[in-house]
Amino acid sequence: MAAYKPVVVQACPKLGEKITQDTLYWRGYKTPVQIKEFGAVNNIDFSPVPPYNYAVTASSRIHIYGRYSQEPIKTFSRFRDSAYGATYRDDGQLLVAGSEDSSIRLFDVSGRAPLRQFDGHTKPVHLVGFLSDKYRIFSGGDDYSTNLWDIPSATEIISYSEHTDYVRCGCASKVNADVFITGSYDHTVKLFDARTKSSVMTIEHGHPVESVLLFPSGGLLVSAGGRYVKVWDVLKGGQLLVSLKNHHKTVTCLCLNSSGQRLLSGSLDRHVKIYSTTSYKVVHSFNYATSILSLALSPEDETIVVGMTNGVLNVKHRKPEERNEKSQKKRQPAYRTYVKGRTYMPKQEDFCVSKPVKRVLRKYDKLLKSFESSRALDAVLEPPIMLHTPEVTVAVMQELHHRGTLRSALAGRDEKQVNLLLTFVARRVIEPRFTPMLVTVADMITDIYQPVVGQSAIVDKQFLKLQEAIGKEIDYQEELLEVLGMMDTLFATFTEKRDIYLEENKSNGLTETIEINRN
Repeated sequence: MAAYKPVVVQACPKLGEKITQDTLYWRGYKTPVQIKEFGAVNNIDFSPVPPYNYAVTASSRIHIYGRYSQEPIKTFSRFRDSAYGATYRDDGQLLVAGSEDSSIRLFDVSGRAPLRQFDGHTKPVHLVGFLSDKYRIFSGGDDYSTNLWDIPSATEIISYSEHTDYVRCGCASKVNADVFITGSYDHTVKLFDARTKSSVMTIEHGHPVESVLLFPSGGLLVSAGGRYVKVWDVLKGGQLLVSLKNHHKTVTCLCLNSSGQRLLSGSLDRHVKIYSTTSYKVVHSFNYATSILSLALSPEDETIVVGMTNGVLNVKHRKPEERNEKSQKKRQPAYRTYVKGRTYMPKQEDFCVSKPVKRVLRKYDKLLKSFESSRALDAVLEPPIMLHTPEVTVAVMQELHHRGTLRSALAGRDEKQVNLLLTFVARRVIEPRFTPMLVTVADMITDIYQPVVGQSAIVDKQFLKLQEAIGKEIDYQEELLEVLGMMDTLFATFTEKRDIYLEENKSNGLTETIEINRN
């Protein structure tokens, strides 16, 4: 008796994820480290100088973390209420932060008590930062004002009251020490020059602005608000270059990598999108557990830190690159070692030993082997198989059809089983790889259960769904045929007609082909 041959399941190629250099690079970060803060993390800022510590602003505290530390190495807690937007100066020596009580505090990173306190705002201050000359601070508050402060004298230099809503974000130019930018909930981004008494440029973003960013060259500005990230050309008077809408919820934070070739955006939809700054297409994305409020990338792109609304700080480090001298692997055998004896033909005096291979049969194969057709069909109609591997269900139906026992396996079923069968057929009959077999199954089910139509509302509903699915597919095919006909007509119209004449060149014995296009 011949051995039983298992059911052959048709393998269909699947579209895999496109692997690019960006995918490999951004996947090169280790499993993240989770750090719990006291409240929502509203700002993260890396020190511009080694060892690249980063300041995390959450609740009423500012924590300074080392690159690989999971506990803060320093804490500033001299705030009566919430602290906002702690930012390093370019030399990494000073740190400035706003607060809920409308004051601005300046800290020395090596001390604990504030060096300066700036009072002038009347409502919470969310935006603070240093101008690139290192001796002035700009700020923006919920009192709609934007102020400029002198650090040595702790006095206000000038105050701008041009915004009509909360000022929540801003940045300073690295090229010009007098230029800084603010974004507001009044949907505008304003560019200020400290030498003038009013803003020099106003850009309409269209949504409450949550974050702004200047490219290192100072020529391009990025604004984020609503679901949009927009790129503007400052040198052309604020001309819109591109508008990106890749997030499903409000975009809350932006940052650039060290080379300026990749732009990162974080959103309340729990995703960080990474864009190429040449094509402005998404090249990679990260998914997080909850909504994202803040995002920062270390100066050497070695660490990504994300702050979330639930107070969790997510830290990812790049995997260290293996050095050649340390990663020298044990010398592998030569290729000929593996192919040795592959072409050897046994001689007459040789004794061949064959080891029997034990074959493990699936449940449906065991039932088919014992000729239990109905139970074999039941085994592949279980939800996990139907949903995730429908090709197995169809393969068993195909085997039963070849044996001539498919009709008997489909017959004699109760209302629940018929409903399950019809659900599967109605859902998968439109897939080209399953259509030939499932059309046959649908015909058999209709013939078998036609006498009982009308006795069960559930079964009748499934029959109507099957009819609707087949009807829609027929309509789609008809429309496609019409489109193909129109395309053939267009191609026939636009085809250039060419006459080819052959002339005999008797002087050199060659045949020249001259194409004369008729216009």
